[in-house]
Amino acid sequence: MEQRVVITGIGAITPVGNHVEDTWKNLVEGNCGIDFIKGFDEYNLPVKVAGQVKNFDQSEYELNAGLARRSDKFCVYAMAAASDAMKDAGLISGENIDPERLGVYIGSGIGGMDTFVNQTKVMLEEGVGRISPFFVPMMISNIASGNVAISHNAQGVCLPVVTACATGTHAAGEAFRAIKHGYADAIITGGAEASVHPLAIGGFANSKALSRSEDPLQASLPFSADRHGFVIAEGAGMMIFESLENAQKRGAKIYAEVVGYGNSCDAHHFTAPRPDGIPASRAIKQALDEAQFDAEKDLLYINAHGTGTPLNDAAETKAIKLAMGEEAAKKAMITSTKSITGHMLGATGAVELVASALSLYHGIVTPTIGLTNPDPECDLDYTPLKAVEAPLTVAISNSLGFGGHNACVALRKWENK
Repeated sequence: MEQRVVITGIGAITPVGNHVEDTWKNLVEGNCGIDFIKGFDEYNLPVKVAGQVKNFDQSEYELNAGLARRSDKFCVYAMAAASDAMKDAGLISGENIDPERLGVYIGSGIGGMDTFVNQTKVMLEEGVGRISPFFVPMMISNIASGNVAISHNAQGVCLPVVTACATGTHAAGEAFRAIKHGYADAIITGGAEASVHPLAIGGFANSKALSRSEDPLQASLPFSADRHGFVIAEGAGMMIFESLENAQKRGAKIYAEVVGYGNSCDAHHFTAPRPDGIPASRAIKQALDEAQFDAEKDLLYINAHGTGTPLNDAAETKAIKLAMGEEAAKKAMITSTKSITGHMLGATGAVELVASALSLYHGIVTPTIGLTNPDPECDLDYTPLKAVEAPLTVAISNSLGFGGHNACVALRKWENK
């Protein structure tokens, strides 16, 4: 028998807040988290702004101190956001869930970049004998899932996911499937990234992907005619996906029901999206069909991938229209939270799914800030400048990653039915 799946806990560390409450408040208010890059003055970077996590303090979270000391920053963000999500859900392995039925599906697009660069310097300057024995386990991207599993005694299914910018969304979609088909009762799922680093910035900048704006408020401009690239950012988003049966048995709070998942590949180019949007539209349609979305009865919210690159935003607009038809697409309420946070790479889909769940829960569509000059090719309702209250019933979150990876997860407002 298939299980229904709900979200019972959330956690987020982003450029606009180190806990989900702060992140949500700033998303609703449209307070931009993009600022001038701090910490790398000596590199004379070609890009001046990023979405960095600010004033992060590990003592605010219930972390395994030993693991945190031996972890790269991306992994610490994952453990901290997961700790908040588990606390929010009130889920305790061995007490209200069987450890063998608690899983972890967490991904990172890049993994431990700080560790990789630092240990490379050690090798070049001091020799191979001085490389840390913790180098490999600190660097590898799957260690976030492993360390979160250790922290919460999660002995069930465990699947790290790496699909570039679609990582967090794919992780959530696969977690949904695992619970739906009976492989787990609950899964800690999401994504984490900490790649605001000269190496990543230089690579993305030299490929012409990043915004060169020196005005933080004009740098990330999704769906604008003035858009000129994405803004690199960092953070983590975590959710507790749980079977409805288990959640109701223990009286858990429910943010939203997870009702659909789509997954496709462009098979077109290693970085550029396919311009016609057809494969991405299939992922969106798969999620909406599984969610039993009805354009006549449902009010749809879309958290768009919306990177602010010339190619992505036009292709995604086409994909949305192809997936549901032009008339239904024009009724949807859409936003790009990247206008506020920047692009958190492997973490971004998870953070945006957290935001989507909260939009359904509170009936609020967060704004796409900076959208004062819309691109005529991007002619849908992108909720410019200010948040809007709306009786939303269904939400989807889109993610389109390097390599042509497309993912979409659908949520439905929880009505206790």
